[in-house]
Amino acid sequence: MSRRTALTLIVVLAALALPGQALAASTNGSAGDMPALYDGHLFTINFKQEPGGGEAALLAHNGSINTIYMSDQAEAAGVTFTSVLDAIQGDGFNPLWQEVQIVFSTIPPQQFFSDNEILAAAAAGQIALVPTTEVYRCSVVGTP
Repeated sequence: MSRRTALTLIVVLAALALPGQALAASTNGSAGDMPALYDGHLFTINFKQEPGGGEAALLAHNGSINTIYMSDQAEAAGVTFTSVLDAIQGDGFNPLWQEVQIVFSTIPPQQFFSDNEILAAAAAGQIALVPTTEVYRCSVVGTP
């Protein structure tokens, strides 16, 4: 075996030994698929964050960006929180989504199943809604 072939083999074997995340660092394609809820129904969305420099411009100039609700606070408390969408195709859908964080105030972290539940909890003072500057390209790709 030539020295070049041996070196190539070592590099390939080292790459295969790395954790899966190192090999699948891109969220392009199906690697960006994740579950999300809309009006109590579970969907699969394809999710990719827009580049940092473009997010501010998208927020400033696109008045029809949808909302994707998330809760880092719930996750930190050990509660698995599935993102909640405020629209899907046929219901005012736009492929751009602004992340809004749910911060639990007077109730323990929990899963919500629709944007209406989230808005009602916010109106009741149970949670606070904190818009972020993060914008994602999301498409609803099916049901799990």
